[in-house]
Amino acid sequence: MAVDETCPVCRTAEIVCGKWTLLLVRDLAEGRSRFCELERSLSGISPRTLSLRLRALEEEGIVARATFREVPPRVEYALTDKGRALLPIIDGMRAYGERWLPGAGAQARGPSAPSLAAA
Repeated sequence: MAVDETCPVCRTAEIVCGKWTLLLVRDLAEGRSRFCELERSLSGISPRTLSLRLRALEEEGIVARATFREVPPRVEYALTDKGRALLPIIDGMRAYGERWLPGAGAQARGPSAPSLAAA
């Protein structure tokens, strides 16, 4: 499927809709993390997939990689300003999940529930 280069929603979805991408951004919202910490927090992700996702996010300018000259070498990942700009999307997804998806926190409400604007 071709991406509509004139549509900002399409262009954003092209970046963030890859499996694990938003979960990586969510976890990096807490601050700098090492590869092994991210691997632990994202149970089910393979090291290869994590490496590929981090590299793609780094190429997009969403994640910054810092290498420390130590023995053994230490590498940490952190969100850039561009990456932190995605946090409202994740907050919106969290709020949606808590309100509308069963088992995602608060009891899911049906369409008859009042909207947030009316509350």
